[in-house]
Amino acid sequence: MRALWLMLGCCCLASCALFRPADPVTVDVVGIDPLPGQDLEVRMAVRLRLQNPNDTPIDYDGVALSLTVNDRPLAAGVSDQHGQVARYGEALITVPVSVSAFSVLRQAMGLAQSSGATSVPYVLHGKLGRGPWAAARFEERGSLDLNTWGAAY
Repeated sequence: MRALWLMLGCCCLASCALFRPADPVTVDVVGIDPLPGQDLEVRMAVRLRLQNPNDTPIDYDGVALSLTVNDRPLAAGVSDQHGQVARYGEALITVPVSVSAFSVLRQAMGLAQSSGATSVPYVLHGKLGRGPWAAARFEERGSLDLNTWGAAY
């Protein structure tokens, strides 16, 4: 009986070595293009570059995004795209997002309240669906320089 328990323990330890943690997927916004909207909403196509720093491919089935600017929700979108990011590879995907008129109004009011601000923080949260029990979540943080952005337009 002891030999059976010892063998079972060795098998468990060996199987744990197979499940080493994977590095997170790197996601960068590489472009934003306008899409036709309806009534009081603005639609955009957000292009993302997914980079897989692991030695196994990552399959995904579905993408969800939400963008918060200046600690206020601005845009959200989903897509039922599916595909694979090759091992040590990258892929480009496009996710349509919607911005409501009320979100734009909230952002404008927030900027008016912080009139002396020279930059605005943003956070992009997202999720790559990887089956019924798994998802690869990602987050990109940064700030938008209002002086540079305003000068460009």
